[in-house]
Amino acid sequence: MEPNNIHINRDYHLLEKIQTPDDLRIMSQELLPEVCSELRNFIIESLSKNPGHFASSMGAVEITVALHYVFNTPYDRIVWDVGHQAYSHKILTGRRERFATNRTKGGLSGFPNPDESEYDAFIAGHASNSISAALGMAMASTINHDSPRRNIVAVIGDASISGGLAFEGLNNASINKNNLLIVLNDNDMAIDQNVGALNEYMTHLNTSPRYNRLRFKAYMMLKNLGLIDEENKSKILRFNNSLKSLLTNQQNIFEGLNIRYFGPFDGHDVAGLVKVLRDIKDLEGPRILHVRTRKGKGYTPAEKDPTTWHAPGKFDPETGITEASKKPSVPPLKYQDVFGHTIVELAEKNPKIVGITAAMASGTSLSMMIERFPERTFDVGISEGHAVTFSAGLAKEGLIPYCCIYSTFLQRGFDQLIHDVAIQRLPVTFCIDRGGLVGEDGVTHNGAFDLAYLRLIPGMTIAAPIDEHDLRNLLFTAQLKPQGPLAIRYPRGKGNLTDWHNDFEEMPIGKGRKLKDGNDVALLTVGPIGQNALKVATRLETEGVSVAVYDMIFVKPLDAEILTEVAAKFSHIITIEDGTVVGGFGSAVVEWFNDNCLNKTVTRLGIPDRFIHQATVAQQREECGIDDESIKQAIFSRIKK
Repeated sequence: MEPNNIHINRDYHLLEKIQTPDDLRIMSQELLPEVCSELRNFIIESLSKNPGHFASSMGAVEITVALHYVFNTPYDRIVWDVGHQAYSHKILTGRRERFATNRTKGGLSGFPNPDESEYDAFIAGHASNSISAALGMAMASTINHDSPRRNIVAVIGDASISGGLAFEGLNNASINKNNLLIVLNDNDMAIDQNVGALNEYMTHLNTSPRYNRLRFKAYMMLKNLGLIDEENKSKILRFNNSLKSLLTNQQNIFEGLNIRYFGPFDGHDVAGLVKVLRDIKDLEGPRILHVRTRKGKGYTPAEKDPTTWHAPGKFDPETGITEASKKPSVPPLKYQDVFGHTIVELAEKNPKIVGITAAMASGTSLSMMIERFPERTFDVGISEGHAVTFSAGLAKEGLIPYCCIYSTFLQRGFDQLIHDVAIQRLPVTFCIDRGGLVGEDGVTHNGAFDLAYLRLIPGMTIAAPIDEHDLRNLLFTAQLKPQGPLAIRYPRGKGNLTDWHNDFEEMPIGKGRKLKDGNDVALLTVGPIGQNALKVATRLETEGVSVAVYDMIFVKPLDAEILTEVAAKFSHIITIEDGTVVGGFGSAVVEWFNDNCLNKTVTRLGIPDRFIHQATVAQQREECGIDDESIKQAIFSRIKK
């Protein structure tokens, strides 16, 4: 990569005067472009050392400044969608001096969180929830008779607005009396390129700002003359929309829902944004302000490659060269990349295999199959529930779908897992990426609950490979005799094997393996954390403690032979999982012993019954008591009893 020779101005004389948005609002409007420039430079400098979500926040700088300049936050509410775009918001709302702690243990969250600041109106880690949440706040403000009027703003991206929840919110906003303002940040990108008809529609949507200003003036004149009121406003609006569609030969989906539409406007013209926000701020009824932005705006490498710069890791701010680009791509590979290579290998031999993801093609590495078999691979956008049911439809007609979704996002398709897949016993393989603790993305992204919520579903087979070989073998097994839904769960990050490309072997469903024999304590594990358990057990041999380790592989069905052997031989049994202890793998073992009238005491190690916030994975494991030292201490505590 050629150096970009970028100069970063580290003079933050305006930012240093802004401790809260009140300080921003007393500044002259002419200074706002310079505030935006300083914000960009601050983000570049900060994230080059302490990685985070880069391109989205760079693209939303002017929107953020304009919103805080016009609206009286925190009395007025700004509800962010996802939160990837909210770094400027954090910096302007009293967190600039702590921004270096972003996404670190005990520091700032990478996403808006009401526990962190009164300016964070709502949690923002999963997409498409902002409109529904903001509408609820707007209705509550009306019911509470807030005075002065409390303005509620939902900021949502063009990818997020394609999600089903966003459409449900839009539909509800159109039929309830409210003053919700929706700011649509349209950068034609999610993490990967946007997909779907709505994206095509947004790309071509254009409404004249002059026409909107003229219409607003006409509305105010008629209202002042007493010729229009709230009761007949909707009828006139519908007539106006119909007339406009006839004259322009263009239908506006938002105005079709009786939501006033303004735009599109230049999302990087902060003065223009301030003006239009002031113009529409006090209008009654739901409104949508459509602004066009550029992801990565203000930093050439990010503008050229916004997908890579979504979260680039550490980089040299003067050249744009990332640390990741300096490192050769050699094994061990990330689990997601092992999956990506493997699914292509299987699809080359089995034409019935199809791949599905929900806006995470690069994140799951299904992008490899998209490149090789574009006609058999589907990115359905931010719509996990649809992804599950769409996969069910493919399976119903004899195909073999591999549905690839992050653990934390698959939660959004829980009903579809039950109703559309499991009841019909359809052979959909769910490739669940980011299972377990994920580190710096924190509480909204930890894949803590999948083993527990999947266990509840009748007919669901659940497996967690201990390493890359088992991942490949499970993916291979899934397409041999598909008979019902199968979940294969694996973690974020790299594996441990340099020779990951093994020859495929079929894995018997519901069968585990003994990794190490022992006499004092039995460790029952599932997933890659079994490698840690084996390492601890091996070290304890030198201290005279004999520990057996079993890799169960399957959480459902459990290996009855192994559990029978363990119950007969051991008084001290410990289960270990990188998932919640409430209803997870350990609970399954305890229930099996109880159902089989075996009075065994089991110590369960896993993620405790609380939300785990941002930190490194190692720090999170230590906090949860599933790091190597905690496993060792758990063994000693059992022996001493």
